Amino acid sequence: MTAPPARAAAVVGGLACVALGLSACGGTPHAIPQKPSVATSAADVGGMDALIAAAKREGALNGIALPRDWANNGGLIDGFGKKYGIKVTVAIPEGHSQDEIDAMQKGKGRPDAPDVLDMGDTFARSAARQNLLAPYRVAVYDSIPSNQKDPQGRWSNNYGGYVSIGCDANRVRICPRTFADLLKPEYKGKVAVSGDPTRAGSGFADVYAAALANNGSFQDIQPGIDFFAELRRRGNFNPAEATSTGVGTGRTPIGIGWDFLNLGYADRFRSRDINWHVAIPFDGTFAQYYAEAINKDAPHPAAARLWLEYLFSTEGQNLRLAGYARPVLMDAMEHSGTLDRVAAARLPTVEGTPEFPTDAQLEKSQQTVTQHWAKAVRG
Repeated sequence: MTAPPARAAAVVGGLACVALGLSACGGTPHAIPQKPSVATSAADVGGMDALIAAAKREGALNGIALPRDWANNGGLIDGFGKKYGIKVTVAIPEGHSQDEIDAMQKGKGRPDAPDVLDMGDTFARSAARQNLLAPYRVAVYDSIPSNQKDPQGRWSNNYGGYVSIGCDANRVRICPRTFADLLKPEYKGKVAVSGDPTRAGSGFADVYAAALANNGSFQDIQPGIDFFAELRRRGNFNPAEATSTGVGTGRTPIGIGWDFLNLGYADRFRSRDINWHVAIPFDGTFAQYYAEAINKDAPHPAAARLWLEYLFSTEGQNLRLAGYARPVLMDAMEHSGTLDRVAAARLPTVEGTPEFPTDAQLEKSQQTVTQHWAKAVRG
């Protein structure tokens, strides 16, 4: 997923770090190293080697809402643990972005509070406004497009995807390919979203895509809410979430969600009686990224910072790609020759260049969804 030229910063500055790996990119160590809990870069701790040593002493990392089949979280968790000998524990694996914010607010001072966050960037912006996040710039921070990171370093987008429609061709005679198709009577009780849009970045994106398909805009998400209200009125809306459980059990034969999720389901369930087809709807093309951040009160501050360095390393970004997610550094890695081209070739072709809402548009749209979704769709 390539950011539009007019909105993306040059991604050349940190290419050496992408190509060389983490150990070469710690920056010049400070004369007096700082504690990991206040470090805004690896250099603040004394360099990458010092950060690794501090993280190994902590020996643990608390994650939250990191399902293993989501954008190859499983591969990343395993790779991080093997590389550094640090045990990763994940609370509420199937949780949503708002659950992560709630856990930070309630867990301050507790050893089981989340260290790191992976959330829709709308929610990352909200967490930053609430002063819940620690500023930290990874080694390749300068290579991340400017519209995909917080200027203060409190969050940075790591991977993204396109809203897609998944469908079990063994249970649905003709699979839908557009939002308009989803209104057809043959899909009664079959169409689910990937999460509650008031709490989940994935569900919020589903509504945004539906808005774009129904004469809405980045400024006006209400048509997306109206679309799902109409879907419910016609009896097509399925209140179950289109997660791996919903797909695997057949409860959600049609699921709107990120393409990296739906493509992963197609692989995962191929050996079972599920023939999962994936389409990116041309009438509502919407792309977005997911942000990584550190809890300001992380119990394991060094491990938290090392986790972010790993996610933005060449190894981490290619592991995202292996899970059908588009790395935020994809352009930079392609330029430097470090991109896994085989994995990149598996991504579906999407017409046009993606555009992204502004911060103000995201905030307004999130408020609209929070205020009107429940009444319109849940009744």
